[in-house]
Amino acid sequence: MSILRRGDEKFHYSDGSHRWIPPDPDYDQDVWDEQVRQHKECHLANEQPRARLQRLV
Repeated sequence: MSILRRGDEKFHYSDGSHRWIPPDPDYDQDVWDEQVRQHKECHLANEQPRARLQRLV
């Protein structure tokens, strides 16, 4: 599970789901989409593996 950091609030609804529509209707949707994509990449980069993987030989 990822951790919300300070400043992440603008990318999330109160239930923790990601906000794909910009909060300001005048905000460029393409720019917002790219910011959300980068934000989600940060989640994935900071996520710890939940299970230990074993290589099958």
